[in-house]
Order: sequence, then C-alpha cells, then structure tokens
Amino acid sequence: MPAQHKSLFGLSVLTLAAAAITAGCAGIGKFVEKPAEKQNPPTNVTEIHPGVLAGYLSSQAPPNSLALLPAPPAVDTPAFVLDEEISYKSVAIRGTPRWELAAKDADLMFPHAAGTFSCALNAPVTEQDTPHLYRLLRRSLADAGQATYTAQNRYQRARPFAMNRQPTCSPNEEKFLATDGSYPSGHAAIGWAWALILAEISPEQTDAILARGLAFGQSSLICNIHWHSDVEAGRTLGAGTVARLHGDPAFRADLETAKAELAAVRSKRLKPSWDCAAEAAALAQ
Repeated sequence: MPAQHKSLFGLSVLTLAAAAITAGCAGIGKFVEKPAEKQNPPTNVTEIHPGVLAGYLSSQAPPNSLALLPAPPAVDTPAFVLDEEISYKSVAIRGTPRWELAAKDADLMFPHAAGTFSCALNAPVTEQDTPHLYRLLRRSLADAGQATYTAQNRYQRARPFAMNRQPTCSPNEEKFLATDGSYPSGHAAIGWAWALILAEISPEQTDAILARGLAFGQSSLICNIHWHSDVEAGRTLGAGTVARLHGDPAFRADLETAKAELAAVRSKRLKPSWDCAAEAAALAQ
C-alpha cells in the first residue's frame, strides 16, 4: 500500500521512516512577541507527508522495537486473554463522553492534535502562541512513530476490530488500519513521548501531564484500534525515543525555547485550546 495512504492513528512507519531521510532546514517563520523581546522564529522543516513533519532523528537513531520488545502475545496465552478482557471492557464504553474524547485523541493531525495536552498544561498550544513547542510536538510525533516500525512490520499483528468485528472511532480508516500491524502501538508511543517531553517543559504539572499521556494511550483501546499489550509496548518505545532525542542538539534547543514560550503564554493568562471541563468529565468516567 502506498505510504501516503497509511493512517496516522495506526502510525505505519513506512511513512514515518522517511523522516530521517528528508530532515532539512531553511530559514522561514513567524515572529512571536515575548515580553520585552522578540523570539527567533522556528526554522522550516520538510514535510514527509501532507501535515507530517520530518523528525529530529536519522533512520538508524530511534530505538529498535524488534530488538527491544518480545513478540506480541500468542492467541490462547494468558497475556492474550488479558488483552481480550481489557478490549471487551473498553469497547463497552462506546457512545459515552469518554468514547468521544477517545475519538478526538484518534486524530493525530495538526493543528487539532496540538491541543491534546492543553488542559493538562493549562495553556494553549498553537502555532501562533507557541510555535517552537508546536513544531517540537509535530517532529517528535515522527520520531516516536518511527520507533515502532521494525516490530510492526515483522509481526503484522491483527487489530482488535479485525477480530471482534466491533466499530472503531475511525471507521473511514479501518480499511487502511487493517493492513498495519497493531503491535506495538504507534499511538501510545507518540502520546507517552509527548507526555514525557511536556513534563520536562512544565515540571510543576507533571502529574496532570502524565495522567493525560496514560489516558491518550488508553483511548486507542476504547477506539478498538489496539490491544492492551500494544499500548504497553508503545509506551516503552515512547520513553526510549525521548531518551534518544536528548542527544540531538536541535531537539534540546527546541525544548529550551518551548519552556520560554510556555512561560510567556502563561503570563498572558491565555485559556487552553480544548474544553477542559468536558475533558475532565470524560476522563473521570
């Protein structure tokens, strides 16, 4: 299947692996006002797919999921029985506010995805208000997704909806998702990588950010797209990706600039991008 048809929710790394090859810079961007000074604009980064920026890392740099992870649970093993039990309970949430939030989490396209952690941060994350943080999230998405590639490609694990025949949050993507390996979860890898990065940017809100990162991975269970073991493995790779990103000078520079951006936004008392009351009610379900 052509790489451009792969779903971002499944995060086929046939698309994301190109991040390492196409990463490049040119110097355009917007100036964003900071208190008493102007901030350097973010550099322009190549898109490897419409709406998807190249990551920070080369193709050899992300953690190797095939080398690091065990094989996914085989059918009729206790681990797979647990996967099925959790899947059954998760699918039962369909039609509730938590299902609706899971459907929002399923959309990894920007600018929508930038607001995922805005309530946990108590600040907006937008291209206008926080351009470096916005770009950091877009680029790290590619890196975390790419880390899942080797195991997904090797195991080609069937997704829950292909086995239980229940609906997903992304019915228009099911044809494509059915051809993408389920293990490990690229969605969980990305969500956990984002949570760890944002907790470093805003350490005083670590608990809220990490809780939202856990919920983000759980959304793929509720959406009937991934198994529990997929999500657990994805979080391992998300953490490994963030550790590796700290060795990249461009990532470290964006991280420091993002801290200053977030502080500037908070000084203006700008509201989060998402409806935080509705999100809290959904997560409390």
